[in-house]
Amino acid sequence: MIKREVIKLVLEGKRPPYVPWNIGLTKEAWEKLRQHFGQPDLEDALQNHFLRLGSDIGFFTDLGDNCVQDVFGVIWDRSIDEDIGKVEGCVLPEPTLKGYNFPDPLDPRFFADIPERIEKSGDRFRVFQIGFSLWERAWTLRGWENLMMDFHDHPGFINDLLNTIADYNIAQVKEALQYDIDAVYFGDDWGMQHGLQMGPVMWRKFIYPVLKRMYGVVREADKYVMIHSCGDVDELFDALIEIGVNCFNPFQPEVMDVTSLIHQYRGRLAFHGGLSTQRTLPYGSVDDVRRETRYLLELGRDGGYIFAPAHDVEGDVPLENMLAFIEIVQQQPGCVGD
Repeated sequence: MIKREVIKLVLEGKRPPYVPWNIGLTKEAWEKLRQHFGQPDLEDALQNHFLRLGSDIGFFTDLGDNCVQDVFGVIWDRSIDEDIGKVEGCVLPEPTLKGYNFPDPLDPRFFADIPERIEKSGDRFRVFQIGFSLWERAWTLRGWENLMMDFHDHPGFINDLLNTIADYNIAQVKEALQYDIDAVYFGDDWGMQHGLQMGPVMWRKFIYPVLKRMYGVVREADKYVMIHSCGDVDELFDALIEIGVNCFNPFQPEVMDVTSLIHQYRGRLAFHGGLSTQRTLPYGSVDDVRRETRYLLELGRDGGYIFAPAHDVEGDVPLENMLAFIEIVQQQPGCVGD
């Protein structure tokens, strides 16, 4: 059975022959593993099950001095964080879209390599990615504090901004659906260590209906919806299932009871993540990593779970800890490599 089919079994709530995995790495962690394996491309070593397509945020312009600019015109300082960075300035200093032109959602740079990559890795589950897909895109344009105040002071602007972002995403999704993809992955952080950034009332009033519209386009095309939101957001799971979500990431054990949630939602919602990136991976021993990995694989044997660290592995994780979980997932009974 190819990787693509194994992932589909999991998302359909069926028992897979083994627990599939998809491991994300920051640049620092990637370089550690690259040097260890002596390979310029780690895909053969990791044997990941997803084929990630598109450019989730659109970091296409290098400004120099550790700064990049995304397609929305947001400038990111990467002097500390090499992977994303922190926002510099404010693209929308006032609560209005007048004078601002959204980028072209059909920019060929998002799609040009899709056919080639599918041909090369056709056994993998094909996921088109849209990062910063709504709330995060809104605050990167407007500023986080400004946007939080806009909920109360300028609700009409909030609706205009979120729906215009959704229009952009939907146009991009429809173009991606012209290719033989399996899922669309929407990235959008709503949570903190405790609760939602904007609270459940504002999330339900402003964000929920726009998500429903975006996710609906994917489900109407008979494809899967996968989402990412860091933080304590399990209070939203039932609402997310209502609007078509099939798989949730990153499934953080620091803020969620992963054991009870897998049992509670198996067959209705799949989870991707779960291995602690705040405690076990950077600070635990190799035995700690092995123990937690085996426990998660046992939880996922009956389906509804895709193994991964709870977020992209950071550069402070010891190489031995990375190799420990990679070895265990690849040696599962029933797992056949390329």
